[in-house]
Amino acid sequence: MTEHPKILVTQKVPDPAYPLLEAIGDVEANPVEGNIWSYDELLRRGPGHDYIYALLTDNIDANFLEACAAAAPRLKMVANMAVGFNNIDVEAATRLGIAVSNPPGVLSDTTADLAFALLMATARRIPEAERYLRAGKFTGWGPLLFCGAEVHHSTLGLIGAGRIGKIMSKRASGFEMKVLYYDVYRMSPEEEAAHNLTYLPMDDVLQQSDFVSVHTPYMPSTHHLISTREFNLMKPTAILINTARGPIVDEKALVEALQTGTIAGVGLDVHENEPAVEPGLLAMENAVLLPHIASASLKTRTLMATMASDNLVAHHHGQLPPNILNPEVFK
Repeated sequence: MTEHPKILVTQKVPDPAYPLLEAIGDVEANPVEGNIWSYDELLRRGPGHDYIYALLTDNIDANFLEACAAAAPRLKMVANMAVGFNNIDVEAATRLGIAVSNPPGVLSDTTADLAFALLMATARRIPEAERYLRAGKFTGWGPLLFCGAEVHHSTLGLIGAGRIGKIMSKRASGFEMKVLYYDVYRMSPEEEAAHNLTYLPMDDVLQQSDFVSVHTPYMPSTHHLISTREFNLMKPTAILINTARGPIVDEKALVEALQTGTIAGVGLDVHENEPAVEPGLLAMENAVLLPHIASASLKTRTLMATMASDNLVAHHHGQLPPNILNPEVFK
């Protein structure tokens, strides 16, 4: 155990995270909010640190990890301040004996809140109507003005029913929605009943749902899970919501589906090539687009930040980090 480990924090994070790190070592931190280091900058700064406190925008690939493992001091752990960890090559980290952690569960409720807000905003055309009013176009009530889709008593289809999917079902119960789900791991009948969920194969969920909300992890098997074939299965009145990871949805196919009326609308918090947004979406009034803010309540982001610090501090003290992703490397 290094007495005063060197710790790199790659972006400015909520303030309560820093004292936990400063109590055990020397912290080098990116001080500018919103400043995201390029891969080359990360590769320049990373080697020579015992610990790296990373964000989902950091590409912690095998090349980076190998450079950090070869340097002195040798990298011992990457603490990710994100539940998703597709930005980290965990297999390479494990091979190199580098621990990896995340803060699971902490953002589930907050993300479900945002997903349901996107559903409501897209269904009721709220951003479009607000833009109309702000532009001075509102001249009075009209019987067809911004008529949208009903949410109550409609059918919600979940693609993925882990923590966030289950909470979405709970939110939907307040609107008396029927909730279908598809997941590679089917729940027991008792768990399905407890969460008011009905299992169907994915194609059937797509065909029967008025709203399709994506809550599956991103991995090679879910890349472009929703593409042309899937859009063609959906109702022409259906709305897609994605708060999971951008590349799960084929955005070029999405643009075509919206342009041709194959589906009615989309609400996205994540984007396939973020921070870039598929250009065809930007001009569409039936696309509600957000800048990856699903977990962005101050309380949740602060808890994510301190959990990442706690994982790192535990490792430094020779304790198994509470949220380690590859415990087999811990010694």
